[in-house]
Amino acid sequence: MRDHTPWHRLFGIALTDLFTGRPWRVELEKELALKSQRLDVLIIERLPGAAAATAAAALADLPDGLENLTAHNVLSYKSKQEPLDGWALEELIGHYVTYRKLASIQAATGRPPAADTNAAVEPPAAGYRLLPEADFRLYAVATRHPGKLFRQLPAAARTPSAWPGVYDLAWGSRRIRLIVLNALAQHPRNAPWELFASEMDRIRYGLAHYRPHSPAAQLLRYHLANVHRLELPDMAYTLHDLLHDTWPMIIEDTQALSPEQRQALLERMGVEDRLRGLAAEDRLRGLAAEDRLRGLAAEDRLRGLDPEQVKAWLKRTGH
Repeated sequence: MRDHTPWHRLFGIALTDLFTGRPWRVELEKELALKSQRLDVLIIERLPGAAAATAAAALADLPDGLENLTAHNVLSYKSKQEPLDGWALEELIGHYVTYRKLASIQAATGRPPAADTNAAVEPPAAGYRLLPEADFRLYAVATRHPGKLFRQLPAAARTPSAWPGVYDLAWGSRRIRLIVLNALAQHPRNAPWELFASEMDRIRYGLAHYRPHSPAAQLLRYHLANVHRLELPDMAYTLHDLLHDTWPMIIEDTQALSPEQRQALLERMGVEDRLRGLAAEDRLRGLAAEDRLRGLAAEDRLRGLDPEQVKAWLKRTGH
């Protein structure tokens, strides 16, 4: 039966958590076109103002293969269902070319690199210089050993690193760091990688040693344990814990919901809950508290109000 687990999205959540507190940010489905086009790559960008020396200190204890991060890092991930082949590397280089142009335009125009917009990105009229090639690195993360790719590559084009499962590939004019998750050394620092291996002992090791930095990553760990039907004795994370961690995130991100999503959430609430905490003026006016009042009938908005309050408000507003 086909696996519908969104591995790329889960992998992105894990990397986002991994770089929490470090001077890089991770972007999923980065806008990589002058016209709107979202591509399934991960971008790890050094935060503005973070010095290279500071970034070097933050590289400590990162999983194997990430010790050479630079200002802009383009990463492609292939799950256990997807082979890493020559075409995948061609696509990665294509994403790098487009992203380098975009980052260069953003640098030339002063536009924030993380700006999230569907609008076309216009190059400056006076032209722009490409950011230095040394500011960009390419990474390919593959769950399984890419045997077919290795047979196609000359031996001189693949250089083993100091870490098992990590290679530097020469592909055309580019160097690509390859990280094979099923071949890494079993070490607590590699727990974020082990979560996405396909060998059960590695997955179990990753879940046992993964230390989340955020509630979202705690949910990720719980979800992956369920996906693989693993019971870990030391993983005392129950459904109650899941709900306890989820609701604060939902509340914090309410403003990011679309009007339709907010309306759907409100419709699940009773009238008293939607009105709780609103002043009489807000119940009557319906402006400052528009979301909470949307969809309520007039009699519901007036429920529980003193008739004298209503009269005073009508008189004050000239109704």
